[in-house]
Amino acid sequence: MAIQPIRLFGDPILRTTAVEVVDFDKELRRLVQDLTDTMLDAPGAGLAAPQIGVGLRVFTWNVEGELGHLVNPRLDLSDEMQDGDEGCLSIPGLAIDCRRALSVVATGFDVHGEPVTIEGTELLARALQHETDHLDGVLFVDRLTPELRKQAMKEIRESEWFGLSGAPTIKVSPHPTHGLPI
Repeated sequence: MAIQPIRLFGDPILRTTAVEVVDFDKELRRLVQDLTDTMLDAPGAGLAAPQIGVGLRVFTWNVEGELGHLVNPRLDLSDEMQDGDEGCLSIPGLAIDCRRALSVVATGFDVHGEPVTIEGTELLARALQHETDHLDGVLFVDRLTPELRKQAMKEIRESEWFGLSGAPTIKVSPHPTHGLPI
């Protein structure tokens, strides 16, 4: 078992687009096992590789007793929508109403490079969308209405864990930069 620390809101990797997996090897199988172990230990309905500090397009899910993973996912979303509480292991303690597609057809690959198609509705559809968003550097709070996002950000700022994520340090150059970042 290889439970990894989960990156928290504010960590730059959560806002970085993950890269496609090209090697379906032992390292990928280890990553999927680490994601699964960490997700089950948390516990959570899904976990994407960036959440444990790995910038690859891989995620796992555990929804209603169905455990799975997807590599290099592509989603086809339904036009019909659903509203429901959504949370995130990288934003502990926050659950807020978020609008998502009601059903999804997800295509991608398993750890061996074999093509996979997953069809999901309701909670599974929500998890597949949420985890794919992580691979694109998008957090569920980005999908909230302006009012709910404001409320969510207030709760995040007031949380005990906020600021513990190793947020980037601002470096000040000892040399004149004329207002340009270093």
